[in-house]
Amino acid sequence: MNEIVNAAREQVHVVESGPADGPPLLLTSGLGGAWFDWAPTVRLLRDEHRVTVFDRPGLGLSPAGVEPPSLRRDTAILEAMAARAGRPVIVLAHSMAAFHAEAMARLRPHLVRGMVLVDPSFEHDPHVRVRVAAALTPLATATGAVLGATRLARAAGPLGRRLVLKHTSRRDEAVPDDVVRSVYGRGTVLGTVVAEELAYREMAVDLARLRERRRFPDVPLVVVTALGDVDDPARKREWAEGHERLARMSPRGRRVELPDALHMVALDRPDVLADAVAEVGAEAGRTKERA
Repeated sequence: MNEIVNAAREQVHVVESGPADGPPLLLTSGLGGAWFDWAPTVRLLRDEHRVTVFDRPGLGLSPAGVEPPSLRRDTAILEAMAARAGRPVIVLAHSMAAFHAEAMARLRPHLVRGMVLVDPSFEHDPHVRVRVAAALTPLATATGAVLGATRLARAAGPLGRRLVLKHTSRRDEAVPDDVVRSVYGRGTVLGTVVAEELAYREMAVDLARLRERRRFPDVPLVVVTALGDVDDPARKREWAEGHERLARMSPRGRRVELPDALHMVALDRPDVLADAVAEVGAEAGRTKERA
């Protein structure tokens, strides 16, 4: 199924596959990502699971957002997508989307069966002096609209995507070039990427505050750490330690380290993510049986 659905007063592009009665999986992409970033992973999971992938507002094939990116907005969208399943979901969240996944688990634990955080964003001491993301988002949106109207987006967007992927994956795109152009050639997408970048640190600050108020639920958790694109030893140690702290959020959390993998783990090592889903699902099943 491929459609636009309403979620938390926004419209999002949703792709669903797998048996309708299969265990539900909800996949959410990193900053500026699209549904097809998960394609190799989905192919390994869709025979046994009901897999839902969606694009945040303004990304992929989703219409532009009504509200600017924020932890509150994007967590509400994730909650709405999880609630559509009708039962607790396993969440796979990549990079910045780990902020939203963790926030949902803390705010709506009844929606979460387990979680896999894929090379998640992590800030040791997040802070902002002035919150400017909401004020600057209209400018980012307008810039994207201009690029789209002048057709510059059709050249700049796919080129930017290729440059980013060159440094974050050892594989080519999982979909044909015309699909990539249909997404990253949109001015809306380019403006939204800038808006998400502006909101990133504010999201990290808001999540840090939420951690002080709400505990993380006792659910199976796997944190996947990719270190192949981190050259500095100190930065590698910092990244690994940060992910170890995330894994310890749950008493049933653990970390998987991939020394040679790059950031786009869902493209490069879908087998690792499929194994993590199987582990989380099995552990959640054992817990349900004991209960």
